Amino acid sequence: MKDLTEQQAREKIKGMVAQYYHEFKEKKELFKEGDRITYAARVFDEMEMCALTDAMLDFWLTTGRFADQFEKEFAGWIGVKFAHLVNSGSSANLIAFSVLTAPELGNRQIKRGDEVITVACGFPTTVTPILQYGAVPVFVDINIPQYNIDVSKLEGALSKKTKAVMIAHTLGNPFDLSAVKKFCEMHNLWLVEDNCDALGSEYTIDGKTCFTGTWGDIGTSSFYPPHHMTMGEGGCVYTNNPLLNRLILSYRDWGRDCICPSGKDNFCGHRFNGQFGELPDGYDHKYVYSHFGYNLKVTDMQAAIGCEQLKKFPSFIERRRHNWNRLREALMGADDKLILPAAAEHSNPSWFGFLISVRPESGLKRNDVTKYIEEHNVQTRLLFSGNLIKHPCFDEIRGTDAYRVAGTLEITDFVMNNTFWVGVYPGMTDEMIDYMAKVILEAIK
Repeated sequence: MKDLTEQQAREKIKGMVAQYYHEFKEKKELFKEGDRITYAARVFDEMEMCALTDAMLDFWLTTGRFADQFEKEFAGWIGVKFAHLVNSGSSANLIAFSVLTAPELGNRQIKRGDEVITVACGFPTTVTPILQYGAVPVFVDINIPQYNIDVSKLEGALSKKTKAVMIAHTLGNPFDLSAVKKFCEMHNLWLVEDNCDALGSEYTIDGKTCFTGTWGDIGTSSFYPPHHMTMGEGGCVYTNNPLLNRLILSYRDWGRDCICPSGKDNFCGHRFNGQFGELPDGYDHKYVYSHFGYNLKVTDMQAAIGCEQLKKFPSFIERRRHNWNRLREALMGADDKLILPAAAEHSNPSWFGFLISVRPESGLKRNDVTKYIEEHNVQTRLLFSGNLIKHPCFDEIRGTDAYRVAGTLEITDFVMNNTFWVGVYPGMTDEMIDYMAKVILEAIK
């Protein structure tokens, strides 16, 4: 390559990567009955591999130009002012909660002992940041067939210590945003939308339709391989609030006070002329820490993949909806033995999976049904923790005042014992959906 410019060399390398994809990675065999159907899989082509190669050739490695590009394009697509990449959806939740503990928020700052309303039927890292900080999660029950928070229980969960509501949209199905948002506004509570399983879902309030994740104060997303789009690992935190945006950057980037991007110094022009805390006057602003933060940045290689995934994302959403609708129609005749999922009112979900509950009165047991399905090469999943407070991680705090249950968790326990789900990811064909339906129907006979 000695006679090539650097750009020409890059293009030649990427051309070879594209050829490699088509020869060795591109799926060419059609689905046959009995082939393994996973609940999720990556959907990509040579464009992601070439973008990854481009970032690798930069060898910048940390957050850089591709991250800047993705954050700008993602914010524009989802409809927010500010979006910042992190290294996972769980880290996104950690940052989203951490910023609400900042002293800059005045009397709305969450302090140790303050309460946050959430649910026990979900993924643990929606709740983990609350407990780790020393705040108190207040668990309320959910509903079926939407599998989201039962909004009739909100007032009963409220106390003088309540500062926020932090809940997820379950497998793409939005929770009742109209009721939850009204509740939060009435009581001056923060609303954090864990949008990790619902990217692309839409919800309408008073004739206005927006994506989930943008109705609350902060939204979070995950780009783990099974999710709606992928960077491998990766996540995002987004908001329309300028103060929260500033805090997100601080907590993500070591807790520092400085807003200089990676690799740039004196962005603000005041690097050596400030006075902070009890530090000497003029202490280097790049090493002033206003919060107890982390380093949760994404790499530019991950972001490069995300830039290409975002271009494909609208088609991913439509295929998920198609697959979900086709599977539900195929299973309609089984509603005497199965509870089939239903979209929340006023929503247009971007489905992450297809939830099914086995009716106990049918005489069937969930584990027998899923065992049959798995034996016929269809992958199943439970609704994450089922009931989080029943898990070993709660052994040392069970029965203490580290958390609170408002009312009963009757439906949560029902889900723990009777519910599972299968995938509808965009790489699934009609033949795969039909085979899944066939196997599920066989399992309940």
